[in-house]
Amino acid sequence: MAKAKKKNNQNKAVQHKPKKSKREKRMKLVIYLMVIAMILSSLLAGAGMWLT
Repeated sequence: MAKAKKKNNQNKAVQHKPKKSKREKRMKLVIYLMVIAMILSSLLAGAGMWLT
């Protein structure tokens, strides 16, 4: 019985992750959007150079 209790404590320690705040999630989303916008603008600028 002591082993089972010890095992549960280890599982809780491994599974415990700090919850991200709304601000951190929003910042991550904004960064991803900025990267996607940069890639799209680079591709469109390159296509514009070839088409004109």
